[in-house]
Amino acid sequence: MGLGNKPSDSSAAPEKKRYSELISARTAEAIAEELRYRGLREARPAPPGVLDASGAERRMAGGIGAKKVDVTWATEESGLLLGISIKSINFRDQRGGNFQKNLTNRRGDMLFEGVTLHRRFPYAVLGGLFFFDAGAEHDGTMRRRSTFLNAHARLKLFTGRDDPGGRDEQYEHLYIVLLEASASNASFRMFCVGDPDNEVPLDHAMEDLLKATAVRNPDFYEYENGKLRPAS
Repeated sequence: MGLGNKPSDSSAAPEKKRYSELISARTAEAIAEELRYRGLREARPAPPGVLDASGAERRMAGGIGAKKVDVTWATEESGLLLGISIKSINFRDQRGGNFQKNLTNRRGDMLFEGVTLHRRFPYAVLGGLFFFDAGAEHDGTMRRRSTFLNAHARLKLFTGRDDPGGRDEQYEHLYIVLLEASASNASFRMFCVGDPDNEVPLDHAMEDLLKATAVRNPDFYEYENGKLRPAS
């Protein structure tokens, strides 16, 4: 991922903010590259020159205002077909010693994105990746469950949108990712929201999102052998 050294939990807020933004940026770049490999040629962000001069993330018109989206696949014919939102909580709260403090705010940010995008593009497939430092799995106490388990409980209501007429704030697929990163290495474990006991590979998430996109656009695309291709 090329994240560099992680700031300490007591570091200044701007330094921690930059690190969190770097996680989102590196993740978005990697996912968009994977989507392009799987047939979504216009997926952003992209390196300069791959799509245009900048390749930057796309600012999408929404139902209640324009919104920058971390990863997008949009075409001139259909508008937004697939969007992926990336949020993260990477540092312990100094007072509580856990990762709970900003969970409600980050959830609110993600749900706002869902509402504004689905109101404009009700057929768009939205995925969400919520990153936590790996320590969030074990920060529980005798009186309070871990941030990891709490996040599953608080997000479960907002995943599984399987109908274009469903709730705007709900995502088609949401995932919680536990990240363990250092200057030289990064590893992660991914879980479908609502199922904290079973780890899923990244391929599983990509397949979920691409299959849902094919179902929403049967006249134009079909899913086959891990890739999205024009319908025959």
